[in-house]
Amino acid sequence: MAHQVELSVCCGNLLDRDVASKSDPFLVLFHEVDSNWVEIGRTETAVNNLNPVFGVKFKVDYHFEEVQKLKFSLFDEDKCSSQLYEHDFLGEYICTLGVIVSNKKLHRSLTLANGKPAGKGTITITALELSDNRVITLSLYGRKLDKKDFFGKSDPYLEFHKQGDDGKWMLVHRTEVSWLGSWKLLFTSVFVCQLLPENLVSFANGRNANRAGVRMSVNCVGVQMGLSCNCSLSVPFHQVEFECINPKKQKKKKSYKNSGIIILKSCKVNQDTQRLIDIHYVGIDFTASNGNPREPSSLHYINPLGSNEYLSAILAVGQIIQDYDTDKMFPALGFGAQLPPDWKVSHEFAINFDPTNPFCQGVEGIAQAYSACLPHIRFYGPTNFSPIITHVARFATQALQQETAAQYFTLLIITDGVISDMDETRHAIVQAAKLPMSIIIIGVGNADFAAMEFLDGDSSVLRSYTGEEAVRDIVQFVPFRDFRNAPKETLAKSVLAELPQQVTQYFKQRNLSPSNTALE
Repeated sequence: MAHQVELSVCCGNLLDRDVASKSDPFLVLFHEVDSNWVEIGRTETAVNNLNPVFGVKFKVDYHFEEVQKLKFSLFDEDKCSSQLYEHDFLGEYICTLGVIVSNKKLHRSLTLANGKPAGKGTITITALELSDNRVITLSLYGRKLDKKDFFGKSDPYLEFHKQGDDGKWMLVHRTEVSWLGSWKLLFTSVFVCQLLPENLVSFANGRNANRAGVRMSVNCVGVQMGLSCNCSLSVPFHQVEFECINPKKQKKKKSYKNSGIIILKSCKVNQDTQRLIDIHYVGIDFTASNGNPREPSSLHYINPLGSNEYLSAILAVGQIIQDYDTDKMFPALGFGAQLPPDWKVSHEFAINFDPTNPFCQGVEGIAQAYSACLPHIRFYGPTNFSPIITHVARFATQALQQETAAQYFTLLIITDGVISDMDETRHAIVQAAKLPMSIIIIGVGNADFAAMEFLDGDSSVLRSYTGEEAVRDIVQFVPFRDFRNAPKETLAKSVLAELPQQVTQYFKQRNLSPSNTALE
């Protein structure tokens, strides 16, 4: 299932390859197809600019169940040629689309083809999932704008910037240049910009840095635009005019009025949609069937070299899930072990031993908490899945009462495949199928996984011991031994194979329409 993502790029401190002037950079985006780099698109060329903010955006289909590699390559335009070897190479950055989407804004250093740093060059990539934002469509034109060219009239265009959480302004849209004969300028490009609390609209002349601007803030009721005073606009609204102010001229001239008029001719805002937040839980099997952790034969072996089957599965699968989680905070629970100091068996304990805050920071945090708890618990039993499934289901039930966002819960269970409470587990899964929840079971070791495959429900509809059928399939089972040495991409496809359909099916059954149905 694909979701469209818009990528915005800006760079800083690029290498200067020109002798008499600065580099004229442009960026080329590639994606990997069958181990080959295939071009997606190119930005405009930023003339004499080592710190370009590219106006061209890249719209990429985001398949969160796949590992999509991207390469951002920068070149200094030297000739009027589409062949890249005709231009000087300025640096590149390679990553996955999932990493960009989960970070939302990624700032990294550029490297040369040999892996060495491309000077002090940096790249900043910002991702916007187009399906999870309300949009505003505006039609504007200018009147009596300042004349910036010595010969002839100005070559004006509009830029729209949005303010991020860090307070910095990011280019959202740059219109085309208009060369109409009169001072009335009709910007015919109808564009879409993200509805954030405040946007900056600026008028500029061709390549001239001189510009004037007005500020526009958008809220859920309508649009507010203002300079010296605020003008509220209902949606729909009548045509409104705003003065375009050049701060430098305003300071120099007491008689200064404005640098022209920006006229908002039309404004349309679409309906809001809910934003989907995906919350991942991790459950780890610490039952005695896994073997004594102090013996090399144990799947939980406390290895002086730091590796065992469970740790390998945590790192491999965790890195896949982590790419699609925004805050990368994972509640990690264990089951089937006796805990100090009273050594009572628990089937839902925090592996960091903090029941009030079971969250681990990223996959490395899960691995560290796992390794730290191993020497301090006693493996026991029975192997009950139902308590941890019910634990997560309680939170999913509570989430249904919240109106601010649509939440979807994913429980990742890592186990050796032995199960003691099959009837209770079947019942728990059938009930959880009614909730915004999915379960991914990773089987470690070489045991018979017939019970796990039965819970998967691919061959037949899963039923509770009461006879009630699951309203949808929410379980995906993956035997880790089949992917132990496989590429990350292959494991990812198997782990996430059914999740997109499960999420979509849940919301369709309830006639809900969250703005995005991909893991963050």
